Amino acid sequence: MPDHDPRLMHRSLLDRPLEVSSASGSYLTLASGRRILDGCAGAAVAAIGHGNAEVQAAVVAQMSRVSYVHTMAYTTDSAERLADALLRDRPHGLSKAYLVGSGSEAMDSALKLARQFHVENGQPERKHFVARQQAYHGNTIGAMSVSSNLARKVPYNGALLLDNVSFVDAAYGYRGQWEGETEDEYAARLVAQLQDEFRRVGPDTVAAFIAETVGGATAGCITPPRGYLEGVRRVCDEHGVLLILDEIMCGSGRTGTYFAFEQDGDVRPDLVTLGKGLGGGYAPIAGVLAHQRVVETLRKGTASFNHGHTYQAHPVSCAAALAVLQIIEREGLVAECARKGAWLESELRRVFGSEKHVGDIRGRGLFWGVEFVADRASKEPFPLEKLFGIRVQERALELGLAVYPGRGTADGVKGDHVLVSPPLNISDEDLQTVVTVLKQAYDQAVKGLSWVDGKCPEKQYWWHEPCGTLNGGLYGSHHARPQRKH
Repeated sequence: MPDHDPRLMHRSLLDRPLEVSSASGSYLTLASGRRILDGCAGAAVAAIGHGNAEVQAAVVAQMSRVSYVHTMAYTTDSAERLADALLRDRPHGLSKAYLVGSGSEAMDSALKLARQFHVENGQPERKHFVARQQAYHGNTIGAMSVSSNLARKVPYNGALLLDNVSFVDAAYGYRGQWEGETEDEYAARLVAQLQDEFRRVGPDTVAAFIAETVGGATAGCITPPRGYLEGVRRVCDEHGVLLILDEIMCGSGRTGTYFAFEQDGDVRPDLVTLGKGLGGGYAPIAGVLAHQRVVETLRKGTASFNHGHTYQAHPVSCAAALAVLQIIEREGLVAECARKGAWLESELRRVFGSEKHVGDIRGRGLFWGVEFVADRASKEPFPLEKLFGIRVQERALELGLAVYPGRGTADGVKGDHVLVSPPLNISDEDLQTVVTVLKQAYDQAVKGLSWVDGKCPEKQYWWHEPCGTLNGGLYGSHHARPQRKH
C-alpha cells in the first residue's frame, strides 16, 4: 500500500474526496482555497447553513455540563427540551419522540416500534411490511429491506435483507400517471393498488406501510398526487395497518411546512421519521415521532419500548438540534423556505422548462429535482454510459456549485437527476446563483454529448465494467465520483 494511501476508509478506495477546510453560511472552502456554494446542503442536511455560532455555543455549553449519559438510567435537559419543542401541542396527534443517531437508526426503530405495537395489541401475526418502489429509507438491514434503491441492495439480497417486505408503485406522476388520467384518478389508482396489495398478502398480516412523503434522492423529489396520502390513511385504517412516513430528507421545514405531510390533507401518520435537517449537520441526530395511539397501546402493555442505543438521546446532539430548531422558529425559516421555494420553482421552470434534455422539474419548498432525459417526447432516459447527471454535477462543481446527483431515477437502473436543496436561509442572491450556475453546467454537459455512442467516456465509474457496461452487481451510489481512466 503506497504511503499516500489514506488510512481513513472513504466511500471509494480509488478516489479521495475533496478536503473541506472550513465552512460558513452557504459556502464550503476547500483546502485548495476554492469556495463552493452548497446548493444541496450536503444531502439536504445543512438547514441553517454552516458555522452558526449560536449552535456552536449550545454544543460547547452542553459539553461543559454533561456530554454523555446512559439513557437506561438517566435523562438530560437538552433531550427533554428538544422533545418538548418538537411535539409542542402534540401536532397531528404525535406525542413522543424517540431520538437516535441517524436516519437509518430511526427507520429501524420505527419498524420495531410498529412490530411491537401489534404484538402488544394482540396481533402477533402482523409481520409483513409494504413499501414503495424507487424509495430509500436507510442503510441498516431493516431500513435497506424496506428500501428499493436497487444499486444499494443487490449485494445483500438473499443474504441479509428481510423477506417479509413487498412493494407497490411509487407516487411518480411523471412516469406513472397514464396519458389522459387526471391527478385525482392517478391518486385513486395508487390507493387501489395498495388496497389490492394488502388483500394479496392478507391484510391481517401487514404491520405497516412505509413511504417517503416527498421522495428523496432515489427518484428525485417526487411528490404525491392530490388526495393520495389521505387515501392511504383510509386504507391503512380499514385494515389496522400503521402508516410510517419517512421525512428524514424532506421534513424539518425543507418543503415549506415543518412536516411535509401537512400539505397533503388529513393524513395523521402513526410514526414519522426525521433526520438530516433536524440537527442541521451540527451533530448526528434523527428521531421517530410516535402518535398517541401507538404510545397508549404500549403503555397498556409492557409500558416500554423493547429497543435501545448507547447514544440515543445524546445530550450534545440534542443540544445542537434544539438550537437549530430554535433558530428555524425564531427566524421564520419555514415560511422563508416556502417563499424562496415558490421563486425557485418559477425560476427552474423558466430556465429549464423548455430544454431538450430536461424531462421533469418537481418538488416543494427548497427541495427540487430536475430529471434529465435523452428524449422529451418519449421520456426515454439517457443510456447508462452517458453519465449525464454525473456530468452535470461535475461541471457544476468545477464552476463552484454543489448539487446532489442521482442515477437509476426512472426504474432503478436508468435515469438521471440532480437535487437542488440549499440551506433554508440561503440569500436570494445565492439562490439566483444556484440556478444560473446549474444552467451553465447543464449546457456544458449537453455539449459533452458529442462523443459518439459506444465509445468509452474518459473516466470509468465504479458501478461500471470497462466501456460503460453495467456491472452485474450494480454497486451504485447516489453520488459516485470518477475512479480511474482507461
